[in-house]
Formats: sequence, structure tokens, C-alpha cells
Amino acid sequence: MSAPAPPPGEAPAVTRRALLVAGVLLPGLLAVGCSTDEPAGADAVTPAQVDQLAGQLAVQEQLVTAFATAFAASAELAAAASVLATQAGEQLERLRQAAPTATTSAAPAAPSSAPAVAADPAAIRATLRAQVAAAATSHATACLDFTGARAALLGSIAAGLRGQDGQLA
Repeated sequence: MSAPAPPPGEAPAVTRRALLVAGVLLPGLLAVGCSTDEPAGADAVTPAQVDQLAGQLAVQEQLVTAFATAFAASAELAAAASVLATQAGEQLERLRQAAPTATTSAAPAAPSSAPAVAADPAAIRATLRAQVAAAATSHATACLDFTGARAALLGSIAAGLRGQDGQLA
């Protein structure tokens, strides 16, 4: 005969046997679930992906250059958005670390002495915002062709740039 069911609204009591089984199995399950060992080649990069990473490096380098150019043309924007430029530079470094075999320029090109945008601060901000949005779209699109850490990096950079786009609005 089985034990009577507990009255409605009362939680069933946890038995000593259930606690012992959980105490034995839980650490093993956690060790297996939290293992960081990946199979060899799990996040390998194909030659096509190396080229694609190089393209994303170029996109980010152009964005860092766009910030420098916009800041040279508008001191107001430089003061307001310097944190965003720093973030874009840090994102570029992370991309370089993720693509050590990709060949890109060692440093972003220096901004030209004559800005390519109008002298109007609103136009400078709008141009920079468009460049940030374009870089975000490029990284988000490229993210789909990768797996693992590189996909996460590209997706994270794309999301960060979307946030920057909103801050520049």
C-alpha cells in the first residue's frame, strides 16, 4: 500500500534518499555541464572566414577613423562622444585578437586634414551615426557565418554599436 497523498496546498516532504541521490549526482552533472573542454577544431576558422574577419577588421578600422575625422571637425562632438570612440577602439583590438592571421593595417589611417563631412555639427553627427549603423549591420551580418567565440564577439560588437547609434541620435 502506498503512503497517503499530502493534503492539497502542502508541498511533499523531501526524503533522505532523495537528498543523498541529489548529493551524489549533482556534482557530477555540474562538472560535466560546466566543462570547458571543446573538441579539437570546434571553433576553427576556415580560409573564407579568415578573409571575412579581415573584412570586419577593415570595417572597424574605418569606423575608428570616422570617429577621429568627426572629432577633428567638431570639438563639441569630440567632447560628447569620446567614450564611444574609445569603445570602438577597444572593439577593434578585440577583433584583432580574434583574427591574428588576418592582414590589416597596423593602425587606423589618420584622419584627413579636410573633413569629408559638412562643417555643420548636426551633419557631422548624422554622418558619424550613419557610419556607426553601417558598421553594426556589417558585424551583425558577418556574425551569422561564425560559431563560438568569434560569433559572440561580432554579435557583441554589433550590439554595442547599435547602442552607440542610439546615443548619437
